[in-house]
Amino acid sequence: MIDVQRLRVLRAVAEHGSFNRAATALLLTPSAVSQHVAALERSLGAQVVARSTRGVTLTRAGRIMVAAAESVAAELQHAKQQVEELGTDRVQLTVATFTSGGRLLLPGALTRLMPAHPHVVLHVRESEPEDSLPLVRQGAVDLALAYHFDGPLPAGPGPRSGSGLEWIPLLEDPLHVVLPQGHRLAERLAEHDTLDLAELAAEPWVLGCLKTEAYLRRYAERAGFVPDVRGTTTDYFFARSLVAAGMGISLIPSIALTPEIPGLCTVPITPPGPVRHIGVATIRRGDRPHIRTLVQALRREAMP
Repeated sequence: MIDVQRLRVLRAVAEHGSFNRAATALLLTPSAVSQHVAALERSLGAQVVARSTRGVTLTRAGRIMVAAAESVAAELQHAKQQVEELGTDRVQLTVATFTSGGRLLLPGALTRLMPAHPHVVLHVRESEPEDSLPLVRQGAVDLALAYHFDGPLPAGPGPRSGSGLEWIPLLEDPLHVVLPQGHRLAERLAEHDTLDLAELAAEPWVLGCLKTEAYLRRYAERAGFVPDVRGTTTDYFFARSLVAAGMGISLIPSIALTPEIPGLCTVPITPPGPVRHIGVATIRRGDRPHIRTLVQALRREAMP
């Protein structure tokens, strides 16, 4: 039989990349961590980590066991929650959400959820997808309102943090260029309703998200230039305020274009332009009517 504590230790090693850092996180000694991993390998008859002077990496068998460890952790968390709810009419519901999506979709959805399920005790956590999706897999949150750009769902620190989830698409959120109203392209925009990204090659940029910067650089490379990024914030409103002050231009998702700021001009990028794909991530587990109701409510809020 596989020891659950040994799986927990392996998960920590995978997350932190070394026995020493895993030991610190688990409040164990590095020797104890090494012994747990060695005992797990003996019970499996297979090596789960490859050791080197640079740290440790998971073997194929290790990746399989970490995925199993995450599933076990999620089920144990779910069982613990069910036990805590015994003898009460209360059901705990924890939702993680990124800021702009939560602001747009969550309040209206909750006004539909709460009357239908008044026994639900709701908790909301603000969290970016690379953090919230692993929390769903681990059972720490029930549902995540998240997004991704091109490619698969974002992965967190674990080896499979973005996988194993049920992803329910809600809406597409195209990114727009935001310019000061007196910008040299203002007259050009009177005749055309989109901008080609290559036309902005010489412009300074102020961005409201580190992931948006990475995305801009990828699209700019396709357009043949390297963007001159003068500022990066963690708040789209702040980034637009800096644009209004004349510091540069910005790339802002559609749902983050409100409230309006005077003195700004917003224009779409000529297709195919960058888009955020917004959706709900959860784990399929039995009949959970309150989660089903919330997902349906989020879908209604996302409808045009």
